[in-house]
Amino acid sequence: MQLQETVDYINEKTNNFQPEIALVLGSGLGDFADDFSDIIIKYEDIPHFGKSTVKGHKGQLVFANIAGKKVVMMQGRFHYYEGNPIDKVVYPVKVFKKLGVKTFIVTNAAGGINREFEASDLMLITDHINFMHVNPLIGPNDDDLGPRFPDMTEVYKKELQDVALAAAKKLGVTLKKGVYMALTGPNYETPSETKMVKLLGADAVGMSTVPEAMVANYCGMKVLGISCISNAAAGITGEVLSHQEVIEAANAAKSKFKSLLLEIVKNV
Repeated sequence: MQLQETVDYINEKTNNFQPEIALVLGSGLGDFADDFSDIIIKYEDIPHFGKSTVKGHKGQLVFANIAGKKVVMMQGRFHYYEGNPIDKVVYPVKVFKKLGVKTFIVTNAAGGINREFEASDLMLITDHINFMHVNPLIGPNDDDLGPRFPDMTEVYKKELQDVALAAAKKLGVTLKKGVYMALTGPNYETPSETKMVKLLGADAVGMSTVPEAMVANYCGMKVLGISCISNAAAGITGEVLSHQEVIEAANAAKSKFKSLLLEIVKNV
């Protein structure tokens, strides 16, 4: 009922726009949507949607035609660490499914675990590790959204990874590859936790993305994930971490990030 009320409101405000691609723009990366803002709806105005409280997150849906594709973009997301229940964190993904989205592109700012990564590098997410100790698929299943026991063998679709790598090659943008691990936050990890993350096989660590990617995959969407490496994770350099550092790294990567996203959308 709530989901339908949300969808009906959005359809009314957008004149049944029916996006085929959804883009989640993480910390410091929301400027991409500013170049293509046909219709804007504030999160707080959408029934049952929620409100983003993190700096660098504008908290609005942007609908636009980009390279002949109908796209909806989230300028900012809902985080578990903000005190949101996990079903609220992934609620927009379910809304996108009902709006007709087929391709889900999720981005984030992440701490680099792989010592070959540097601040402002872009990393293609090849797989993830859910270390948030919560699963967004727990609870009664909605068969209209997806199956009770969804497969997670290929959350991040290989065909979309190939599109992203081809786009990066065309643009001369270096796109690293790696596994992303999600922790709850909001604190940054301790040096010992960084060692644990590395031992478990992650190349980057963050506080988002995994719940949304899981639900998008469950909903039958094709998922692509890209991280902007904002800093080396705690204990690697010995430096103190800050959110300002995250924003600065995203700003440094902004030009190549925007051009890469545009090229990907063109070729999806």
